[in-house]
Amino acid sequence: MADDAVRIGGNTLRLPGGVRVRFMRTLRLPETGTHELPPGLGEFPVRRVEDHADTVPAEWRARGGVMLPVYLREAMWLSFAGSTEPAALQVGVGKVCAVSGRPWSSLLAQDPQNYVVLPRQPWLDGINSGKGTVRQFVAVPLGLGATVEGQVTAEEVWGGLQLQSFRLNDAELAKWREWERRRTVSTRSVKSVSAFGAAPPAPGAAMAAAPASAARARSAPAMGLGVGGSMRQEVYVDERSRGAWAREPAGRVFVHLVTPPEWRRITGEAPPPSPVDRAAYTRAGLPWFEYYDDAAQDVAPSDTLGSVRPVGEWLGDDHEPWQEPAPHQVKQLGDAPGEPVEDGDW
Repeated sequence: MADDAVRIGGNTLRLPGGVRVRFMRTLRLPETGTHELPPGLGEFPVRRVEDHADTVPAEWRARGGVMLPVYLREAMWLSFAGSTEPAALQVGVGKVCAVSGRPWSSLLAQDPQNYVVLPRQPWLDGINSGKGTVRQFVAVPLGLGATVEGQVTAEEVWGGLQLQSFRLNDAELAKWREWERRRTVSTRSVKSVSAFGAAPPAPGAAMAAAPASAARARSAPAMGLGVGGSMRQEVYVDERSRGAWAREPAGRVFVHLVTPPEWRRITGEAPPPSPVDRAAYTRAGLPWFEYYDDAAQDVAPSDTLGSVRPVGEWLGDDHEPWQEPAPHQVKQLGDAPGEPVEDGDW
């Protein structure tokens, strides 16, 4: 019998249907120009809300899910490496679809497409805002109007990230599994369907152990996702028909974004160190990435998401120095049980 729970193992979220999601720290891009894919610099730590019910705000307990610490204007990307079977994954930013720009829905749609297809889609670094490009996910506080949610809906109610997975329907999944079995036998390879991955993340700083906070739950500064610089990345068109997918979602989870001081108060853990200086990274000769799949077709950009303004226009210009990577630094990529995560009201 299939496991229908959303689970967390280490810092990986596992949604029903073989979906694996990791939240990756990265370099924040300049808000002008179009850039190569920035590197993974380690995973964000992820914790279950229910494990800290005494110290999280009441509305977080109601929504359930997980939380992770993020600095103001810090960038992230979502890695889907390790996803094991075909799945459709919806990604929301403040309950605005990051692919279509439409309001969050419990239904899959293909016109416009409101999901990414796994494991074909190796990662997602931002919102689908241009032809063959996305604008980077960047953390900002609610209340300024700078989030994608605030700019698209004129309200900032939800914040955070939302994920929802759909399996293939029973007939399509059986066909895929049979095809995969035959392919495995014919190639004498170990059965494995995994997403293309970026470079291995740099080792993160160890999380310092600390006593759990005895502070009572209180309202925490709410964080959402705005957008930063543009990068070359395609969101792939689903080659299957809508009828190939199950009608109901297999699992969903709300991802709360926590400021580092609140992370320490809520969990008793030290937050990760501040983000890596991007100019120093480039000067050190470390790699950037380019990914291309000539057999895939890109989803049309969303007019709604294309009009979202970067966070610098709300928070002030970015004065951190930028150094363009040299051509040799750009690397070409591609042509288990765990604790269940509570869902809630959102």
